[in-house]
This record gives sequence, structure tokens and C-alpha cells, in this order.
Amino acid sequence: MAKTIPINMRAEPEQQSILTKAANLLHIDRSTFILNAACREAEDVLIDQRTFFLNETNFNKFTKLLEQPVECESLSRLMKEKAPWD
Repeated sequence: MAKTIPINMRAEPEQQSILTKAANLLHIDRSTFILNAACREAEDVLIDQRTFFLNETNFNKFTKLLEQPVECESLSRLMKEKAPWD
């Protein structure tokens, strides 16, 4: 097992209480509950990054790639199918 590193934080009593209750409902300890929730949120933040910066040369390369047609047989078939909600 990999070596673990402590993460320390302070919480209001009400916050501790609600975290403990939620963890108990899932039959896990409070630290595991907090770490799982924090990691899920961190992953969402990292995945949701929409702003990035490019110099003019790289921006032009990026734009050119976006404008090129996609050659993917499975995607072409999918785009021809009727949507399930139609």
C-alpha cells in the first residue's frame, strides 16, 4: 500500500455533525467520506477547464485542426442515426 499523507482542516461543529451523519449512512468513516467527496469535486473542476491560452502560432494550428473534417467511420454512422428522443 502506498504511503499516505495527512490532510488537516478545521470545521464548525455543525459541519462536522453533517459530515459524520452522511458518512455513517454510507458505513464509512468521516475522513473517507470527506476525501471521496473532495476528490470527486477536484476531478469535476479539472475536467471542466474551458479556458486555456495559446500564442498566435499555436492558436492558428489549433483552429486549423478544429476546421478539418473528422474521419471516423463509427462517428459518421452515429451521426446518420435517428436520435432516440426523435
